Amino acid sequence: MQSSVLDRYLARESVIHALDPRVKLLATLGFIVGNALLPDGRWAAFALAWALTVLISVRAKLGPFFALRGSFIALPFMLAGASVLFAIPGNPLARWQLGPLELVVTDAGLLRFLSLILRTWLAVQMALLLTATTTFPDLTHALRHLRVPAVLVSIVSFMYRYLFVLAEEAQRLLQARTSRSAEIPGQRAGGSVPWRAKVAGNMAGQLFVRSIERADRVYLAMVARGYQGQLLTMNQHVMRLSDWSMAGLALVSLLLIQLIGRL
Repeated sequence: MQSSVLDRYLARESVIHALDPRVKLLATLGFIVGNALLPDGRWAAFALAWALTVLISVRAKLGPFFALRGSFIALPFMLAGASVLFAIPGNPLARWQLGPLELVVTDAGLLRFLSLILRTWLAVQMALLLTATTTFPDLTHALRHLRVPAVLVSIVSFMYRYLFVLAEEAQRLLQARTSRSAEIPGQRAGGSVPWRAKVAGNMAGQLFVRSIERADRVYLAMVARGYQGQLLTMNQHVMRLSDWSMAGLALVSLLLIQLIGRL
């Protein structure tokens, strides 16, 4: 399986990589929730939170702008919150007349929108750092140690496992279509729009059937090799003194961000 298609883990010899996954998972959740609780327009707190992501990225030997580069993939989703520009009452900054509809941008709406963008941007960066420094089996074991229901952990594990199956089967179908689609000189390649729709529908059906069959074979192979409901990992997941120390440091950092955000 071509796990590199979706797997974002980057192996490094760093303090962050060596941390217990429970510490990293709880710190990430605390960071995201803490930023969501910050009042709008607390730029100093947001700046400190971003500095924390840069520090973690450096300590993980990923480079200071690793998370920043990857976070731009979430930009379209951030722009989905643009409706708050017109929904929050406040002093008008700009007006647009679209037929009978008048759109008014307010100062409070702009403040909420910029704060929402920063919260989402910071959350994506911290999530990228988590996936880049923690393997997926370690994350699932951390969920089990934190008493997340076993059924939910199994669903997440299989979803991650079979995403690679879907990606590989889709790639095989695309290669098969390319090998059977000869171009005729003087004619447009690919056929008409209805023909393309028919081919796409057939490919989707074939992908579903072949993925189910492939997933069944993969599961039987996993059971034959000792699978008992959870992904195995080489890490023992024992909280050491360094893990407790980093957990305390993360807690102090998150509390400091909240304190600065409320001054």
